[in-house]
Amino acid sequence: MKMLALLVCAFFMGMSAVQSAGADTEPADVARYGTYPTDYKEIVTKWLQTQLIDPTSARIEWKGEPKPADLGTKGEHLYGYLINFTVNARNRFGTYTGKQEHGALIRNGEVVKGIGFAY
Repeated sequence: MKMLALLVCAFFMGMSAVQSAGADTEPADVARYGTYPTDYKEIVTKWLQTQLIDPTSARIEWKGEPKPADLGTKGEHLYGYLINFTVNARNRFGTYTGKQEHGALIRNGEVVKGIGFAY
């Protein structure tokens, strides 16, 4: 009985993965989200130069490709492409902070909002 339940769960998880993979093939509305940032690594790296204490020490790990997102609040929309990444960089004491989860919302070639920065 447990094996049957496990197989049924695995089947539904597989089907949901297939459905979500098909959803990524639809292009996003350029008027709403802006142009797709093919050079997102350069855009975010340049932006991090203004956000980090020691940007030359930054070790960035990208968590997938940019995806259309709306990060607006209180009924206002803020559309763009969200890219998630981790950064390990030196702090003002010269020691590495460890991997920190961050994100950046890119619209028309520039970062319009950062996520995960406490300052």
